[in-house]
Amino acid sequence: MQRISTTAAVVALVLATGAHAANHREAPITALDHKADIADFFAFVSYDDPSRVTFILDVDPLLEPSNGPNYFPFDPTIVYAIKVDNDHDAREDVTFEFRFATETRLPGVFTGFVGAGNGIDAPDDSPAPVLPGTPIVPPAITALDGPGSEGLSLRQTYTVTVRKPGFPGPMELGDGDPLFAVPTNVGPRTMPDYSALADQGIYDLGGGVRVFAGTVEDPFWIDLGAAFDSLNFRPDAFATGVPGVLDDAQDADDENNFAADDVSGFNVNAIAIEVPISMLTRDGDVHAADDPLATIGSWGTTSRGETVTRTIVPGNRGRRRLNVRRGEKLVQVQRMGNPLFNELIIGTGSKDAFSLSEPRFDAQFADFALDPVLARVLNAVYSATVAPGVLPVPTPPRFDLLPLVNYAPPIAAEGTPAGPVADLLRLNTGVPPTPADQRSRLGLLAGDGAGIPNGRRVSDDVTDIASRVVAGVLAGPPFDGFPHNRIGDGVNANDAPYRETFPYLGYAHSGATSRHVDPGEPGCLDVCPE
Repeated sequence: MQRISTTAAVVALVLATGAHAANHREAPITALDHKADIADFFAFVSYDDPSRVTFILDVDPLLEPSNGPNYFPFDPTIVYAIKVDNDHDAREDVTFEFRFATETRLPGVFTGFVGAGNGIDAPDDSPAPVLPGTPIVPPAITALDGPGSEGLSLRQTYTVTVRKPGFPGPMELGDGDPLFAVPTNVGPRTMPDYSALADQGIYDLGGGVRVFAGTVEDPFWIDLGAAFDSLNFRPDAFATGVPGVLDDAQDADDENNFAADDVSGFNVNAIAIEVPISMLTRDGDVHAADDPLATIGSWGTTSRGETVTRTIVPGNRGRRRLNVRRGEKLVQVQRMGNPLFNELIIGTGSKDAFSLSEPRFDAQFADFALDPVLARVLNAVYSATVAPGVLPVPTPPRFDLLPLVNYAPPIAAEGTPAGPVADLLRLNTGVPPTPADQRSRLGLLAGDGAGIPNGRRVSDDVTDIASRVVAGVLAGPPFDGFPHNRIGDGVNANDAPYRETFPYLGYAHSGATSRHVDPGEPGCLDVCPE
């Protein structure tokens, strides 16, 4: 048994190496283009309203909260999109597009955000020509617009456009009032009640549609430092005494970490939209879980104008300012459906081609999913270093992985057209949300039918789930038992609490007080120790 446990540890380490925070920097092109990098994509039936679905697109990952003075605006030259397939052909039938615009309201100030108390005036010893009593620091930022927003210099607005067959043209959501993106949490002097400020960025657009855009805490978790130190996982993190192998109690614990969460303390930019299920299905109705029309596929994309022009033009007070124009023709930079698909399954030489292509053409990448190189590497390594047959993996073609690339049970109902091979995050909208006290981080693997791979919630443990799936737990005996079903990195929970209502994400970490979990720490939840 000890030899098998050791093998399982090696499995966990190799698998975790590719799991760089879901999809953070997973392809060469997005390692260079951070603003267009999709970190995570989520789709799930809303916890508090089973008649709606929430989509979340996280971009620009691993943001250090203290990294001023400009912090982390969305890129106005990028079109961020969430796409939905509702007739099982891997083509978008409903698209939600988000475009951002940036204004600099205090062009003479050296930072994007400034404020304190009720404002600070020049003191009695203020050098000329600024007279004592002259306002110097505006009041603390307590609003996205109007009074209390004076210090919000770098401010972004955005538009939401729906593209759907049958509509005469793009449909702008909202009544014309601006939608403001929530800025990062600079710190308690500048933003003394950040949660209240962030909540102002939740907009009800009518018709059951709500939106949010802004900086939030990164909802992912993983022990990155150990994974990238040549698979040097921490033996003392696991009750088994073997790195990478959880015992039953650790595996059942969704509230504590046993290894350091290296994504803790980082922020990410997020776009969230909640819409009625009837807006997504092919016929506009809500369907039971056993109806083929209940299951949709979705994915997120980032696209840039084929050309971007930057020019200097006259500005206020004789100053020059930068003007940026995006060409009308868009070129896709990144896409994401299933977490870790591009990261763990697609070969590095094909990652950029995968990022730029459309899901309906994924047959060209089918061999990566049906005969994963990673599974063969694991099998070969363990046979050579431990003992022949110690870690069997399923024989290809890996039909156990088909639910990731086809509409198939246990996600889609029997009789649902399989559609082409395509990396889509499939969601059966007829499966109700699981109550919080019954929710499992392991999703469908633990019998929680509302969890990944039936869509993806923010609290689903992608690292452990993906590791076990690639190792073969969906293939049945002998791959669905120990050690395959106990592979993990020892990080079971996020470092900040999620919200149970839209947009479900945690508030951005403060730049003034943020910290990261250090190696040797077991991780921290809610409030990290000083």
